[in-house]
Amino acid sequence: MGVPAFFRWLSRKYPSIIVNCVEEKPKECNGVKIPVDASKPNPNDVEFDNLYLDMNGIIHPCTHPEDKPAPKNEDEMMVAIFEYIDRLFNIVRPRRLLYMAIDGVAPRAKMNQQRSRRFRASKEGMEAAVEKERVREEILAKGGYLPPEEIKERFDSNCITPGTEFMDNLAKCLRYYIADRLNNDPGWKNLTVILSDASAPGEGEHKIMDYIRRQRAQPNHDPNTHHCLCGADADLIMLGLATHEPNFTIIREEFKPNKPKPCGLCNQFGHDVKDCEGLPREKKGKHDELADSLPCAEGEFIFLRLNVLREYLERELTMASLPFTFDVERSIDDWVFMCFFVGNDFLPHLPSLEIREGAIDRLVNIYKNVVHKTGGYLTESGYVNLQRVQMIMLAVGEVEDSIFKKRKDDEDSFRRRQKEKRKRMKRDQPAFTPSGILTPHALGSRNSPGSQVASNPRQAAYEMRMQNNSSPSVSPNTSFTSDGSPSPIGIKRKAEDSDSEPEPEDNVRLWEAGWKQRYYKNKFDVDAADEKFRRKVVQSYVEGLCWVLRYYYQGCASWKWYYPFHYAPFASDFEGIADMPSDFEKGTKPFKPLEQLMGVFPAASGNFLPPSWRKLMSDPDSSIIDFYPEDFAIDLNGKKFAWQGVALLPFVDERRLRAALEEVYPDLTPEETRRNSLGGDVLFVGKHHPLHDFVLELYQTGSTEPVDVPPELCHGIQGKFSLDGEAVLPDQVVCSPVPMLRDLTQNTAISINFKDPQFAEDYVFKSVMLPGARKPTTVLKPSDWDKSSNGRQWKPQLGFSRDRRPAHLDQAAFRTLGHVMPRGAGTGIYSNAAPPPATYQGNLYRPLLRGQAQIPKLMSNMRPQDSWRGPPPLFQQQRFDRGVGAEPLLPWNRMLQAQNAAFQPNQYQMLAGPGGYPPRRDDRGGRQGFPREGRKYPLPPPSGRYSWN
Repeated sequence: MGVPAFFRWLSRKYPSIIVNCVEEKPKECNGVKIPVDASKPNPNDVEFDNLYLDMNGIIHPCTHPEDKPAPKNEDEMMVAIFEYIDRLFNIVRPRRLLYMAIDGVAPRAKMNQQRSRRFRASKEGMEAAVEKERVREEILAKGGYLPPEEIKERFDSNCITPGTEFMDNLAKCLRYYIADRLNNDPGWKNLTVILSDASAPGEGEHKIMDYIRRQRAQPNHDPNTHHCLCGADADLIMLGLATHEPNFTIIREEFKPNKPKPCGLCNQFGHDVKDCEGLPREKKGKHDELADSLPCAEGEFIFLRLNVLREYLERELTMASLPFTFDVERSIDDWVFMCFFVGNDFLPHLPSLEIREGAIDRLVNIYKNVVHKTGGYLTESGYVNLQRVQMIMLAVGEVEDSIFKKRKDDEDSFRRRQKEKRKRMKRDQPAFTPSGILTPHALGSRNSPGSQVASNPRQAAYEMRMQNNSSPSVSPNTSFTSDGSPSPIGIKRKAEDSDSEPEPEDNVRLWEAGWKQRYYKNKFDVDAADEKFRRKVVQSYVEGLCWVLRYYYQGCASWKWYYPFHYAPFASDFEGIADMPSDFEKGTKPFKPLEQLMGVFPAASGNFLPPSWRKLMSDPDSSIIDFYPEDFAIDLNGKKFAWQGVALLPFVDERRLRAALEEVYPDLTPEETRRNSLGGDVLFVGKHHPLHDFVLELYQTGSTEPVDVPPELCHGIQGKFSLDGEAVLPDQVVCSPVPMLRDLTQNTAISINFKDPQFAEDYVFKSVMLPGARKPTTVLKPSDWDKSSNGRQWKPQLGFSRDRRPAHLDQAAFRTLGHVMPRGAGTGIYSNAAPPPATYQGNLYRPLLRGQAQIPKLMSNMRPQDSWRGPPPLFQQQRFDRGVGAEPLLPWNRMLQAQNAAFQPNQYQMLAGPGGYPPRRDDRGGRQGFPREGRKYPLPPPSGRYSWN
């Protein structure tokens, strides 16, 4: 869902919902890559039952990544997608179900946003290509160096749309991938896999939600199923809350801003195409052995725990002295509904509500103040009470004028601070920079090969003084040019040298009186006094709110409905909405895939369509040529960047489009007709799954009627089975659609068509916690509610266990490593250290996932007869002479010091030694039981954790 800054706001306001993923990496042995065994327990201290993949969030970064070179062809893209899924699977390790959902044909309400995105992408792509060619010609004309252009397939990201050959090939590749993993990966052994490709209508995340809703309505559903949904869209958070499942987690790739991106011309990092100078690439490494390495690290994943978010919301939304019974589930539904006002994929956000300005907090405060008067909650199982919503909206409308004025004041204040910062930076620049032998060097680099030696220091100093005297004096009132040098006196600065940046013209001026009249005149081209038109806009927006909430809680209410305006009304216009109808036409059907392509594609992407269909987008005599403008305006609508603006594209008239397509339907080939048909889901199981023999028997008997799924054989999943004409069957070769991957000649997996349980069109899925659901253990502690955190920066925890202790090596382990390694292997203070005389019989820390096999090997030289009785306490540290090892704390010591408060001495009273404490050494550094002579190796630095005086 297009809600900019929502996740950032949510994670900052409720930081404990975020957990860093513990990921076990594949190992290499003698050049052979050993994959991760996903059948082992999950290293994140939690076991997930179901993993759902919103595949479009995987397809886009794998086909056209932003922080690394793109794959050269379609085959490399498919392999990248396979590897990405493997990585997610190894982190989550589901035990029951893997559901892979690709976006199919979307509802008409979503097609407007898809159309805007694809037109923008096409326009920006063409502009980038023109700019790239222009800069290339300029650089080559100046004698610059650029590497030759690579000959690779041009990839248009618009092909990631249902109905294209790319999506059809992707479905075939995923079928092969699933069959391969079911045959060869032990983690997939007893897993049920459902693939919903682009031929099945519906957005990927909503197909997943529809599956969960329908399974929850079955008597065999386990209410304590632990769900994990992968995706980066903000609407997944609201969708997860809308399920009312107690155990729901979202996994997403951690967003790290300002990632380095390679230049599109020279493939070097540090600049964009427009700033490229055509300089040769610097040598990386002594022999340029690091030329192909990228400066960016592999992205990390985080968990977003919705059960913790529910704890936060329960505390925040709890209200005393209500005239009705407080229900946390209904309150969370109201919170989800209020989030729709700040924007979503189907409706523009209200002009007065911006997330960055605390709009959701403002709505929650108004909600808590007004709910006493409403007499109940705003929503119930996906249906809206418009009379109560009107009270909330009118309360927001009362403060709209002050919101607009404060927004203007904040913008002016920010602009003023930025201007002062630029002036300060220019004023602080040095008048000159010494050159030659007097050039400043970094500490320690004086003896580098590139440093110069002064042959005549006196002459060099004289030249520096003359340079200083010749430079003009700079007074505090001196003006500067854009490069920081003083501008000549009496000469007017150019516009580009001005401190003020050009701002887009804002004709609405919401901060001035008369803002409502100017808004309707500029955005809708109508007079604000036209009450009939304003009511029409408000009614359409109210219909949109009802449609979106129904879409989240019950499924698609209408495939044909859409919001027919580019802009939203004001909150103060929501007057008299209680009587507005909120019903939708029943029995509507989605577009077919090729019809959707005609509705969302620009003419530049017409190569994905049949020739006769493509002609309708470019022929001047076409009856629908007005749907495909070559250029279009982008209204910044008060924003600063083009991507934040509104693309002013004409809306597609469904009746005119279908009428034009009737003439070209006969031109479709059989293959195109197949791609233009709607499909369904496919279920896969391996030979060890209890369902395997049941499905195989259906194929052997040739059953033509749909058969009920036996829930006792697949963890309570219910639905209908029907035979698949393109099924994956045992003992049949599964051909690889990717040339670089092998065929499956000994296949044992099997697939069959699967359909969710069906319900009547007016059936209402109850938005409640199911009977038998166990509430998860409370995670938040009183310290989590302290907003100040005592000045300490909050950091996400590692794994789902709050008491998890980070695994690390202490001083003794580092001495052991130094002893068993070759003598000349290192130069650190532990490089020649002898091993400690004792082994650990207990394990105070959680063992490291990597390198477990090496631990016994490292300890093999130790004498077991000298082992301690029990684990070594953390507070037992080596004592050293104060004259030895006076060095700063090492990283591992700092980690132990930071954890000091977590361990108390009374935990170790059972250890050997007088009074329950371990034996300590005398002042000369010897350990009890060992002579003080004979160990001639440097001592480690003091830990600094305890004072032994």
